[in-house]
Amino acid sequence: MGLNAAPSANRLHIGFFGRMNAGKSSVVNAVTGQENSIVSDTKGTTTDPVMKTMELLPHGPVVIIDTSGFDDTGSLGSLRVEKAKRILNRTDIAVLVVDGQIGISKEDEELTELFKKKNIPYIIAHNKADLAGFSGKNEGNEVIVSAADGKGIFELKELLGKLAPKDSEKRLLGDLIEKGDVVVLVTPIDESAPKGRLILPQQLAIRDILDADATVVVTKETGLEKTLKDLAKPPKMVITDSQVFGYVQKIVPEDVPLTSFSILMARYKGYLETAVRGVRAIADLKDGDTVLMAEGCTHHRQCNDIGTVKIPNWLRKFTGKDIKIETSSGFGFPEDLSKYAVVIHCGGCMLNEREVLYRMKCAEDQGTAFTNYGVTIAYINGILKRSTSVLPGIAELLK
Repeated sequence: MGLNAAPSANRLHIGFFGRMNAGKSSVVNAVTGQENSIVSDTKGTTTDPVMKTMELLPHGPVVIIDTSGFDDTGSLGSLRVEKAKRILNRTDIAVLVVDGQIGISKEDEELTELFKKKNIPYIIAHNKADLAGFSGKNEGNEVIVSAADGKGIFELKELLGKLAPKDSEKRLLGDLIEKGDVVVLVTPIDESAPKGRLILPQQLAIRDILDADATVVVTKETGLEKTLKDLAKPPKMVITDSQVFGYVQKIVPEDVPLTSFSILMARYKGYLETAVRGVRAIADLKDGDTVLMAEGCTHHRQCNDIGTVKIPNWLRKFTGKDIKIETSSGFGFPEDLSKYAVVIHCGGCMLNEREVLYRMKCAEDQGTAFTNYGVTIAYINGILKRSTSVLPGIAELLK
């Protein structure tokens, strides 16, 4: 992905679902105008979900997801169906591709029920309109298409555009600052930092600050004290990587608002209030309790990894308890959370909002506390109130 491209996590996710040989992959290729998915008359050609980023006008950047057949059978087929169901957790709009010559099947009906249950807006695309014996017309959220000759593909794109949410006014921090403000970002460069680039929350923060016509100053934690002294006046706020919260909070004056990228990401993704409520479960941890450390991305873990080493060590020191740690990464988040006393999630910058909120809802439904890295580290350091005081509506939760 280029520096100017929209991150996949911030793109609208459109999933294509349906039975084997309904023509999902052909419709996906017709919509994208590219041969992204393998097309064959052999059933079950699409095995794992195929994802492709593209521009879908007039909406803009989207992620198109081609899934395996929902009526796939056998042991491998069951796994494919399960993967297709998991894709629903990050699908903003669903397209059900139906074989127009066969009509709506029981599998198609099951899928539409899942769409409704998960509150996913959906379109039914009746494919193979070019074949003899096909009958039907465009109506409501249903459209007649032919991947073979392109019939109805434009209309399908138009429907997708209508269902796409309008541009959100939600900002990472732009609503917290004004023109002319100075914001200091603390970005540690250690063994876990990506080579030659900044992590996504840091990039988003810089862009949001510039969009607000404010000034951004970036420094490592070791240069923070000098940076603050060199400024003509105190900054509007300081935003730090959570893992150096303990170090940074001793340097930043009490009258200067301090928060973290992870806390801002929880707000941006819509689960900060839940994370603040859930973090209190840490104080109730007992010997033998299991904590799930969940990450939205997959990466090579370093010897001093934040999720598997640093936070677990801080938790054991803070609680004085012999707790167990389990981890998940990428899209491998477990649906059964009953064994965990608390789920501590990363900021979720590599996941779209629907996926993160689905995970939060899974925890809430099963009575499992749900929080995140930044909130946890602030709580352990005794600065949760301070690190959220600048965020509207959160202070009331801490009374």
